[in-house]
Amino acid sequence: MRNVFRRLSLRLRLGLAAGISVAVAISAVAVASWLITRQQLTDQLDSSLQNVEASPRYVQQLLSLCGRDLPETGQRNETPTSYIVQVVTADGTVCVAPGSQKFGVAESDIAVARGVLESALHDASSSDGQKMRVWTTHPDMPSGVSGQYSISIAQSLSAVEEPLNNLALFLLVVAGVGVVGAATAGFWISRAGLRPVQDLTSVAEHIARTQDLTVRIPVQARDEIARLSKSFNEMTEALAISRERQQQLIADAGHELRTPLTSLRANVQLLIRSHTSGRKIPEGAMNDLLRSVDSQVGELAALIADLQELSRPDTKPSEAPLPVVALHEVAQRALERAKLRGGGLEIISELEEWYVSSDPAALERAVVNLLDNAVKFSPSGATVSLQIRDGRLTVRDQGPGIPADELPHVFDRFWRSPTARSLPGSGLGLAIVAKAVQQAGGTVTLQAAEGQGTEAVMRIPGTRTPPTAKYPDAATEAGTV
Repeated sequence: MRNVFRRLSLRLRLGLAAGISVAVAISAVAVASWLITRQQLTDQLDSSLQNVEASPRYVQQLLSLCGRDLPETGQRNETPTSYIVQVVTADGTVCVAPGSQKFGVAESDIAVARGVLESALHDASSSDGQKMRVWTTHPDMPSGVSGQYSISIAQSLSAVEEPLNNLALFLLVVAGVGVVGAATAGFWISRAGLRPVQDLTSVAEHIARTQDLTVRIPVQARDEIARLSKSFNEMTEALAISRERQQQLIADAGHELRTPLTSLRANVQLLIRSHTSGRKIPEGAMNDLLRSVDSQVGELAALIADLQELSRPDTKPSEAPLPVVALHEVAQRALERAKLRGGGLEIISELEEWYVSSDPAALERAVVNLLDNAVKFSPSGATVSLQIRDGRLTVRDQGPGIPADELPHVFDRFWRSPTARSLPGSGLGLAIVAKAVQQAGGTVTLQAAEGQGTEAVMRIPGTRTPPTAKYPDAATEAGTV
């Protein structure tokens, strides 16, 4: 049954659920109403029975029918007209008027006759099968009459059952109409309420079929469905941006790879023609040609390495906690590498201890790239400074600087300043820096330095004290920056 229910559409399931819920509620109310009404009618019948009084003369007449020799009384013969009356003796004998029906005698009726009980109230059946309600009590006996007797007054339960049957039929009709109405309303409400979900499903199916990420769902309300639609729009927008960036990355990578590959191909073809024709290339030209090939191969290798670095997935802290790295030691190693490349430059440093959570290789690559940019753009004899103070790593050069309108683009992939396109590089160095710093939870900015040059500032949360048993949580010992 559960599997069959799950195969139904959500709209049909909601309608059925509404109908079933209302049916249960209406049924509960109907049953409760019927039970309360039955109790009230029964109480009214019991009250009317208890208010009926049989005259002593009538009781005396009934006793005489049982063979009792009783004195005459001067009271008039009064008999109840809408009730059945019978006298029960202590030995269980039943005395009724001629032609009157008898009804069953219960043990409680005999107990009342014997004086054990004051009264009794119960159901019984008459001789013709009718259900009766019986009230038994002690009668008012005429003077001179003695013995143990009780009088039972009964009335048919049809006075209760007929209204109850009519009420049950009425409640059944009302319940049926209510269930049908609730199911219909449930289907209508589910259809109206699930219309945004249907729109969302249609858009999702359209995107899956056409790969069109420009489709959006109109969001006009503020309910949960509207929030879902808004989240879906944001997701498709993010996917569209990701696809656009991927396509742009492929296009930019192809463009960057085309230049060294074209040059490399031309040089290789020159070598092939020289070999096939037998005409030797002059030694000086051959040396220049080989150096050019080596430079182009190195440029391709660096570009591929940068692309591999950017293609690495971001590390989530919940999946792989980042190790603690001494930023000052990483900066010192990067500084040594920069000194090998910066001949003719003065490179100075001031490194305070600072410990951060980061990928060691990515962080060192980021610092190396910042120093490489400073070395590349600094004129001979200039000074490049590297400083770590209060968790703030600063690289400053004395180069020509970056125009203010170009600063927002320096961390874009493959972006290169028009004035620097003649210099070696792929335009991916600062993009790699931004990614590494972002994974470590920090920020990096480039700005004009005081006087001349450019200043790169990297801020990563950390602490001055290395994590030890004394300081289990280095991130909270000295605060973050």
